[in-house]
Amino acid sequence: MSPEQNIISFDGVTVRYGRLTALEGISLEIPCGSSTAILGGNGAGKSTLLRAVMGWQRLSAGEIRIGDAHPQHARPRLAYVPQRHSVDWDFPITVRGVVEQGRYPSLGLLRGLGPADHARVDAAMEELGISGLAGRQIRMLSGGQQQRVFLARAVAQGGDIFLLDEPFAGLDLFGCEELTHILRGWADQGRTVLAAVHDLAIARSCFARGVLLDTRLVAAGLVGDVLTERNIDRAYRGGRCVHTGRAGHSVEGAPQ
Repeated sequence: MSPEQNIISFDGVTVRYGRLTALEGISLEIPCGSSTAILGGNGAGKSTLLRAVMGWQRLSAGEIRIGDAHPQHARPRLAYVPQRHSVDWDFPITVRGVVEQGRYPSLGLLRGLGPADHARVDAAMEELGISGLAGRQIRMLSGGQQQRVFLARAVAQGGDIFLLDEPFAGLDLFGCEELTHILRGWADQGRTVLAAVHDLAIARSCFARGVLLDTRLVAAGLVGDVLTERNIDRAYRGGRCVHTGRAGHSVEGAPQ
């Protein structure tokens, strides 16, 4: 599939939780091989959009297509990386054990990992630079290392579409720079990346495209065209949003 073709299509997607509307009438296209940041304030629908793509969130209206398929029929193509705060870092499992989880969805009932599965795990760990950490418990790792472990798990799964929920949250400056380098490399390889991001400066520096939400779609397209002062003001309703200060740390401030 060429980069000009669209890999994820949203057509009038609406998600409601009782009386609360999380997403309303979202229609947009995500090109194949693109790197796209999903932005917006708290409650704008960023994580809900990702969950809907995974097929984990029932739609109240509209449709999502992955290529020509419904999300539930395209699961092998989709690799999801959760928010770090949602992970139980005290769970007794090694780095390799986490990465091996990426192979489980493709295994048959009661079937163990075979040579091909182990080779995929080895390759994913090598790609993310964590082969030397294979036997370490995940709770012993830095935030940046923990994030690389879950990126490796996604790579080991073998999909071509990566959905990342707030991947930069909680990382220090070095971790953010490291992750930016990884995601830029993925973009160069033509992988499709869709990531919920709260930091506007990171979105500008790391992603080619942007989707700006405020429950409804505010803007979508090239990140420079999306993150204009007018669009940011509309999405954040003239309030405060997160940007990056000189030291690289996230701080609160007026939209830039």
